[in-house]
Amino acid sequence: MSQQLRNRRWFRYLSHACRIIFAFTFIVSGFFKAIDPWGTILSVNNYLAAYNISAPEWLVVLFSIWLCGAELMMGCMLTFKVRIRLVSIFSVLSMTFFTILTFLSATIIPVEDCGCFGELVKLTPWQTFAKNAVLLPMALCFWYRYRPDRIFAFSKLEFFLMCFFFAFAMSVGTYSYFHLPPIDMLPYKVGTNIAEEMDKARAKQTSEEVVLVYRNRRTGRLREFSLEDKAWHNEKRWEWVETRVDSDKNGVEPMILEFYISNNEGDKTAELLATQGKLYMLCMTDKEGANDKVKARFAAVEHYAEQSGGRVVYLTPEHLSADSPANCYNIDAKTLKTILRANYGLVVLDNGVISEKYNYRDILY
Repeated sequence: MSQQLRNRRWFRYLSHACRIIFAFTFIVSGFFKAIDPWGTILSVNNYLAAYNISAPEWLVVLFSIWLCGAELMMGCMLTFKVRIRLVSIFSVLSMTFFTILTFLSATIIPVEDCGCFGELVKLTPWQTFAKNAVLLPMALCFWYRYRPDRIFAFSKLEFFLMCFFFAFAMSVGTYSYFHLPPIDMLPYKVGTNIAEEMDKARAKQTSEEVVLVYRNRRTGRLREFSLEDKAWHNEKRWEWVETRVDSDKNGVEPMILEFYISNNEGDKTAELLATQGKLYMLCMTDKEGANDKVKARFAAVEHYAEQSGGRVVYLTPEHLSADSPANCYNIDAKTLKTILRANYGLVVLDNGVISEKYNYRDILY
C-alpha cells in the first residue's frame, strides 16, 4: 500500500511541491540569518535566558553560525536533490524540534522573537508556530516519498555539491561575524538620519511612555525600567526581554526609539545627534576585553579625527565610574549590537546621518 501511494502521480507532484516550498523557505531563512549571525546570537541568548540555561559565549557563537549555515545548506541540497533521503530525515527532526520549541515560546515559556527570518520578516510567537506547523507536514511528505532510498549512497557529484554547499553556507556566516553583514536590514543602516527616524517613529506612537523589561540574570525575576533609569545598562546583571509601549493601543516599541545615550550627567542622545560635522562613535561591548589590535585601531581613529576636526566618543554598556573619561558614554548592550553587529567597531555620524560603519578589523583610518 505504501509503495502504491509513492507511485501515484498526485503524490509525486505533492511531494515535489512540498520539497520546493520547504527548500525555498530554508534558503531564504538561512541566508538572511547567515548574513547576520549576531542577530541569531541574540535570539539564541534570549532562548537560553528564558530556559535559565547558561553557555559559554564562544559556544553560542559557533552554534549560531552553524545553525544558520546548516539551514541554508539543507535548503540548497533539497533544491538540487542532493542525498534527499538523508536531508529529509534532518528536515523532519529539525521541524519537530522547532515546532515544539515555538509552541512553548507562544504559551508556557514566552520568547519575544525567534529570529526565524533574521531581520527580513518579524513574526510573533504564534505566527512562528503556525509557520512551523505548516512546514512539518511538508517535511513528512517528501520524507515519506523518498523513504526507500539509501541514506548514505553518495555519488561523486552529490558529494562535491554537499561539500560546496557546506563551504558556501559556513563561509557566509563566518565572514559576516568577523566583519559586518553584507546586507544591512536594520534601522541603523548607512544613510539613516537617526533623529529624523526617531521623530517619525514617535509620530506613530499613541504614547510616549516606553517600558523596558529586563530579567535579573541571578534571580530570573523580571523588572520594568524607564528609558531614563540607567540601572538597566548593567549587562552583567540584566538580560533584555522586551520593549513595549504602555498606552491605550498597546504595541511593540520601534527599534529606533531604543537609541539612548547617557553619561554621568544624564541623557545625551539629542546632544550627540545634533553634533555638527563628523562624530566618530567607537563601540565596545567590553572595555577590559579589548586587545592590542582593537586599541591600535581605535587610537588611529582618534588621531585621524584630531587631524580632520571630527569628534570622538566611546560607547559602552558597562557602568561609568566617576573618573570615566569625558568622551565615554553609556548605551544598552542590545542596542549597541543592533547598531553595529560586532563587539568592537566604529560608527560615523555626519551631521546626525550614519555615513560609515566598520568592524574594528576593517577600519580604514
